[in-house]
Parts: sequence; structure tokens; C-alpha cells
Amino acid sequence: MVLPLGLVTPVVSMNPRVASDWERTATPDDLVEIARAADRLGFHHLTCSEHVAVPEGATSSTGARRGTRYYDPAVTLAWLAAATTRVRLATHVLVAGHHHPLQVAKTYGTLDVLSAGRVVLGLGVGSLREEFDLLGVPFDDRGVRTDDFVRALRAAWGEAEPAYEGPVYRFGGMTVDPCATTRAPTVWIGGRTPRSLRRALELGDGWVPFGLADDDLARITGGARDSEAWARRRRPFDVVLPAEGLDPVGDPRRTVERLGQLVDLGATMVNVRLVHGSLAHLLDQLEALAPLAARQP
Repeated sequence: MVLPLGLVTPVVSMNPRVASDWERTATPDDLVEIARAADRLGFHHLTCSEHVAVPEGATSSTGARRGTRYYDPAVTLAWLAAATTRVRLATHVLVAGHHHPLQVAKTYGTLDVLSAGRVVLGLGVGSLREEFDLLGVPFDDRGVRTDDFVRALRAAWGEAEPAYEGPVYRFGGMTVDPCATTRAPTVWIGGRTPRSLRRALELGDGWVPFGLADDDLARITGGARDSEAWARRRRPFDVVLPAEGLDPVGDPRRTVERLGQLVDLGATMVNVRLVHGSLAHLLDQLEALAPLAARQP
């Protein structure tokens, strides 16, 4: 059985821990070449994450987990959709509190129409208070707002005349046209806490953690598997675990071992970041990685 792989798309965000120098001057045509390679090689999805503006303190401190570059996901994924035919287009992740559910239903519903149903909606609660303040949206109750956001988005997705009544969001008597091609969006919840996994089990179709060591992943997923929320699920649930620093050209054995370790941790899918020093190197890595996904122990 082949392990589905998603590509954490280079260029569109620049994490200082893993970004390569060539990405700083990469072109839109380079992005298209990457997307077409992933599409041809059978990768499950491409990602694009979101920040409107990143406060200086979030990037300048020692051990900062984020850089300053974040391409807008709606625009970027539409660009990549036009260059591909099969690979899915995943927001990884949208900050739910920055948006109204109908705005996301309209924007990404339009992308869903244009891409023939290839949208995956990754959502998170967000962590940068300064960015919330900049946008004039509440920060302290963002968890409650995110829960209601997901419910409202599910009610609106694929509905030309959506209606919803919740504790935070209420709408009706309006038309959203175009709307998504399906009635059931694929929603992944991002985060790095047990609460994010509980939210994913209760409201989503998958969990997309980040920044966690293997021991933490094992502890969080192990605790969740014993929970009522896990026992109640009847629909499939994806655990999309990250793999950083894979080098399938230089070290295919270690690459296969790492994929196997993530499967042992519960991964049903893996988001990969590859070692690469140039566009050509990255394309070689993609070619080498695709067949290895069937060989994890």
C-alpha cells in the first residue's frame, strides 16, 4: 500500500530552519514546475499556509518557528490549480478567526469549482495576538470561535443559499454563487496540543500537527485513541504527520525508515519537507521520493 504524501510547498513560505537560499529568488514559473512534478508523480496535495502580517518578535527571537514570507493561499493555490489536474490543494492552515465562514465558503468554494473539487481546508486557531489585533478580531476566545467557524463552514459549503445559527456566527437569506462542488468539505485541523486533536476528532476529517517531537506525537495520539471522541467516529480520519529533512536521493534508506516511523506513530498521510539546494535538486528529490512511499517498513 502506498503511503499518501503531501508536499509542504517550497518558496511560498520561508521557514528559517529549513528554507534554502534559492527559494528567495524563485519565480512563479518555478512554482508551476514544482506543482506539475508533484501532480505527475502522484503526490496527494500541495500546501500553502497563511499569515497576513507577522510581528517582528515572532521571527527575530532565538528559535523562532516562522519566517516572514507567506504567499496568500487563495491566490497561490488558484495559480497552482491552473497548472495541475489531480493533486489536491490544501490550506495548511488558514487562521479561522481571521475570516467569516461565508467568506471562506465563497473564496475556496470558487477555487473548488475551478479545480474540479480538489480543495482541502486546513484550519487552525492562530497564535499571534498582534495579528489578531491588527485585523480587529478577538483573540482570547479564538478556540470557541474556531469551533463555531468549522460548524458554520460545513453548513455553508456547497450551499447556494446557506443558513446557520450558532453561538458566534449566524446567517441566512443570502445567496453564495458559485458554491463548492460538494456538500462535504475535507477539513483538517492544525495545531500542536491535545485540544487541537480533540477538535479535529469532533469537527474535522483529519489532524495536521506541527512542531512536535515523536514522543509528544505518541503521547497525544495515544491519549486520543482511548477517548470517547475517537470511539464515536464513523467517518475516516487522517493523521497527517510532518517529515522534515528527507533526502531520498542521498539517503533513501533513512527516508524509508523515517516514513515507517511516522506510520508507527499513526500517520495515515505524511507532509514532507525535502533537502534541496536548487530547483533542479528539488525536482530530483521528488522523483526519488515518490516510489519510496510504498516501501516503508
